[in-house]
Amino acid sequence: TSVWFNHTSAYWGFRGCKGLYDLKVWPQMKSTGPRSSSIPSHSLSSGVSQMQRLSRLAKEHRNGEMNKVDWLDRLTFRELEVINEMEKRNSQFLYLMVEFPQLFIDEKQYSVMHLERNVQSVAAYVPKPKIVVVPDYEIYQENLVERKHHRLSRSARAGTSDRDVKPNAIARDTLNSIVYRYSPTNPLNSEEQDIIWKYRFYLSSHKKALTKFLKCVNWETATEVRQALTLLECWAPMDVEDALELLNSTFRHPAVRWYAITRLNEASDEYLLLYLLQLVQALKYEAVDDNDQIHEQRVSGIKPIFQTFEVSSDTNSFEEESIERIQESKRNVSNLAAFLIKRACKNSILANYLYWYLTIECEDEKSSKKDVKIQEMYLNVLRDFLSILYNGTSEMKIMHTQLKEQQHFVDRLVTLVKIVAKESGNRKRKTEKFQQFLIESGSSSSAKINFNQFGPIIFPLDPNVQIVGIVPEKVSLFKSALMPSKITFRTTTGIEYDAIFKHGDDLRQDQLILQMITLMDKLLQKENLDLKLTPYRVLATSSRHGFMQYIDSVTVADVLNGEGSIHNYFRKFNPCETGPYGIMPEIMDTYIKSCAGYCVITYLLGIGDRHLDNLLLTTSGKLFHIDFGYILGRDPKPMPPPMKLSKEMVDAMGGISSEYYHAFRKLCYTAFLHLRRHANVMLNLFGLMVDASVPDIALEPDKSVKKVEDNLRLDLSDEEAVQHLQNLLDISITAVMPALVEQIHKLAQYWRK
Repeated sequence: TSVWFNHTSAYWGFRGCKGLYDLKVWPQMKSTGPRSSSIPSHSLSSGVSQMQRLSRLAKEHRNGEMNKVDWLDRLTFRELEVINEMEKRNSQFLYLMVEFPQLFIDEKQYSVMHLERNVQSVAAYVPKPKIVVVPDYEIYQENLVERKHHRLSRSARAGTSDRDVKPNAIARDTLNSIVYRYSPTNPLNSEEQDIIWKYRFYLSSHKKALTKFLKCVNWETATEVRQALTLLECWAPMDVEDALELLNSTFRHPAVRWYAITRLNEASDEYLLLYLLQLVQALKYEAVDDNDQIHEQRVSGIKPIFQTFEVSSDTNSFEEESIERIQESKRNVSNLAAFLIKRACKNSILANYLYWYLTIECEDEKSSKKDVKIQEMYLNVLRDFLSILYNGTSEMKIMHTQLKEQQHFVDRLVTLVKIVAKESGNRKRKTEKFQQFLIESGSSSSAKINFNQFGPIIFPLDPNVQIVGIVPEKVSLFKSALMPSKITFRTTTGIEYDAIFKHGDDLRQDQLILQMITLMDKLLQKENLDLKLTPYRVLATSSRHGFMQYIDSVTVADVLNGEGSIHNYFRKFNPCETGPYGIMPEIMDTYIKSCAGYCVITYLLGIGDRHLDNLLLTTSGKLFHIDFGYILGRDPKPMPPPMKLSKEMVDAMGGISSEYYHAFRKLCYTAFLHLRRHANVMLNLFGLMVDASVPDIALEPDKSVKKVEDNLRLDLSDEEAVQHLQNLLDISITAVMPALVEQIHKLAQYWRK
């Protein structure tokens, strides 16, 4: 026990002693403990000494109970030292300065507890915090003041005064930031919603602001809904790619979804085909709670549309009725299904892909009750589609027959591939049996289809191609666990078409990635930037099989093993004495552009498991990626680089100091900036896929869109984005782990062979 000033202070007491103290020493007196101490515990004088009062104030300052002002604190504490020194000199007591230990863990101070062995234990009192926490059970309940403000500001009476309101400079900057800088995933807080609602009439001339405005509407309040639908009629028409956002799960109101469809109707068939995969997924968000009622309403909504097909093919009538339908329709009709069927019935290519996209969604799978309802909805849409084709015009009936022939052909091919897979023997033996079965199908009367020669069938993978048979002697099996088949088809034009048929593999993830690569290629070419990409075709005909387009190429690993370098490979097929490195200049130009394009695209999509066996080269200089089993940042290898850019690939450019490498970097920066400007369409398409049965999206559906957005770095300016990409390229080139993993992969491939 020690004595502090003029009272007893217990070291292990209520709060303990921590930090530096001035102890007043009572001469010729022995401490007897805090409970029976004869030392006075209070000041002998009636008042409190100035030294004691200032000490308490200094303690409050240390504990953060006073505002700290640096320049004033320095002057004050110097003055405190002078006052304390004078008090001590004028006093008749002795003072002892003692520093007690202080314990901090994670910047939080704790009391020190005393413990001695062989001594009766005494329960230590843990000091209570100074801040008393009182639970507020109303914190998560609705704020009545805010609710009243919300209703008053959004009443019909307030709408009259808001019509002529114009934002000042500060409000205009805030609106521009929300409209043009916020991605589709950015939530709007109450203040942002209020400012958008206040200036909604001003924003109605900004087509990009519509989705933000619709997010501000409380669709449970009739007054707001009426005002929103009225304003929707006169809002500046939004772009087609922005309308995709209105079809996700956030917007359930039929009027909003119908407006999105009227905008999609402006898209050409070529661009609609780019979005078709996601539009089929968006059917899940058309009300599916009352499936039977929806089916009846869908049919009643579709039939009037298609009754006009034989009379007129004018598509503008669809849009002209849009606003009237929004105002008059009180039924929850699946307008999206009607729209897709209408457009597909006019275009055989759209009809082909719509059929297969719907077919794969109708497969029987173990699923929840909600998924069963969704599956029934897809079955009804498919049934409606085929029924309308069957009962439609002569062109539509031909489409129906073609789809039926495709399904029959795929079923027979699956049966044949299953028989080959059950055959014993190695890959060569199975290839011979496969060829034998194909030859025998032409002479066997029991065969349900003659694979050597059949009537023209629209090829499901590429509807522009009509196949008439398979070339048995050119059929082969690839080296892999599932042994996919390479099949050469005869076509009506006499040109052979090579394709890969995979059985036992779900191609929906590859299908999505190739669709995104195709879209990005279109976007870049729209910006006059052709990066010589190779977006080959992929079509999943089931969750267990599908087709892939075969591109005549060779893996980079085989190029290095066979030719020693990429340069030698190019020189072998495209020599040029006057060209760079003895190669034709256009070949090097194509190689540089394709490398840049795939580096940026695979980074944005988070493509993983990149090695030299799934990078392919063509004789024309194009480099492209295959096998997209890992996406959105997933990778089976440790510490993968952000981009696949191996030493061998850079050496083919002439090294990091060559002009080709600098041109490659510039192309990467340009492509990255262009794709960032089209971020909304990519994020909207991924947003519609969150409930799709794509393996890597299904793992974390709520984070899939955010992962793509994080790679786009929309928070950075263009200059900062270029600097960010520079750092990624430098990291990828100098990474050591990928080179080590590549050597391990080569060793594994060697032992596998």
